[in-house]
Amino acid sequence: MNERYIVELTQEEREQLEAVVRGGSKLVRDVKRAQILLAADQDISDGRIAAAVRVGTATVYRAKRRFVEGGVDYAIHDSPRPGAGRKLSDKQEALLIATACSNPPQGRSRWTLRLLAGQLVSLTEHEEISRETVRRRLADNELKPWQQKMWCVPSVDAEYVARMENILDLYAEQPPPDQPVLCFDESPTQLIGETRQPRPASPGTPAYIDHEYKRNGTANLFVFVNAHEPWRHVKVTDQRTSIDFAACMRDLVDTHYPDATRIRVVLDNLSTHKAAALYQAYPAAEARRILRKLEFHYTPKHASWLNMVEIEIGVLKSQCLSRRIADRPTLGREIAAWERTRNAEGARIRWMFTVDKARSKMRRSYPEVRDVSRAA
Repeated sequence: MNERYIVELTQEEREQLEAVVRGGSKLVRDVKRAQILLAADQDISDGRIAAAVRVGTATVYRAKRRFVEGGVDYAIHDSPRPGAGRKLSDKQEALLIATACSNPPQGRSRWTLRLLAGQLVSLTEHEEISRETVRRRLADNELKPWQQKMWCVPSVDAEYVARMENILDLYAEQPPPDQPVLCFDESPTQLIGETRQPRPASPGTPAYIDHEYKRNGTANLFVFVNAHEPWRHVKVTDQRTSIDFAACMRDLVDTHYPDATRIRVVLDNLSTHKAAALYQAYPAAEARRILRKLEFHYTPKHASWLNMVEIEIGVLKSQCLSRRIADRPTLGREIAAWERTRNAEGARIRWMFTVDKARSKMRRSYPEVRDVSRAA
């Protein structure tokens, strides 16, 4: 770097570089090069320019040299690099896509990059195809054949729409204090114990747990969440029978909302989630007393996403249950502590999906409407 390149800008070049600095380029490196040239035009030393722009002096030198050799555009913009040619032709890429979307070979659960590369070698004249070539071509077409997503979407019929819009209306309203909307569901959880005492973390050393663990059975969680208020409750039980469900409904009426005139409960279609469960658990008069205050609103089949409590169960699992808990008493204490904290924080779910949005986003799935105005 013995040469000293002098930068002398014309007014037009200065305006062009100032436009780049003001935001005319999305590339940070182009902006920095423009700043270098503007500073060099004022005869500022390379060292001071490098410190101000936060680059090395070699970068300052190269920017000045490129300007002297080729002008402003050559100085601040990199010319595209030629790179290697594409290994696969258009037809071969189409063959790769078709293969990736087909069933994997016998004995394999899904396609991998190695399997696809080998299959393409056997189907084309190529002697070798790298996994990176396959990966890039799949990425260009947004394909990941080794991934799977599970879905269960029924046909959206009139019954589905009626239940969905009923629940969305419940979420959208501002209910009177004596008619709360509660979302309810249940979730199993495993009780997992340690086979060896974990080692706590220390400075410079992470915590250690043994890869072996001991299964101590399961427990069931009945979860309530208020659709409009920052309140939730989790009841830990051994089972999830009709009797347990009935006890939860009595708790809702007598313990959690004793002053309510009516409690609207959003829940799924599980066989135990029925009014008959109350009659199985209590004498007829007691069952009727409880049910007079309850109003069940069932989600459509295979539409648990409509139940707000599913979101709260996900939060519970990530914040509290993503660890090993060995027994029921400990599980109950930990969940109770989580519940108290979350209620005290005023955490609540803000539901954004409305009837209008459902009709807009799902309009193609809505049942066809027949004109019955002329029916006689």
